[in-house]
Amino acid sequence: MQEVHAETLQTLLNSFAGKDVYIHLETTNGSYAAHYDEKFFNAGAFIRNAKISYEHAKVVGTEQYRVGLKMPHGWVYAQGITHYELDEFGRILMAGLDYSGKLAVALEISETPFTY
Repeated sequence: MQEVHAETLQTLLNSFAGKDVYIHLETTNGSYAAHYDEKFFNAGAFIRNAKISYEHAKVVGTEQYRVGLKMPHGWVYAQGITHYELDEFGRILMAGLDYSGKLAVALEISETPFTY
């Protein structure tokens, strides 16, 4: 993965606009963090293979980016995106890595369901 270059990522996201796509969206602050500190509040979200069509995408920010996908009746967005790639299957994979390099957020877009 490479660090986000907003214009390049925007162009990739624009290429999926208006198509039926599958998204994977995940956030985590450490799925097993609570066992290290019982007072640590562990939260996360996970959605996989939700089929959507977005009208347009928006990349905003510096260093940590918000990527939003505008749908007819709302938005899907991920905050904290720092890296991305277009993989060998034509999927856009975006990740937000924390200051220690651990995954904090992932947003992935594909024209076919995710199987891994």
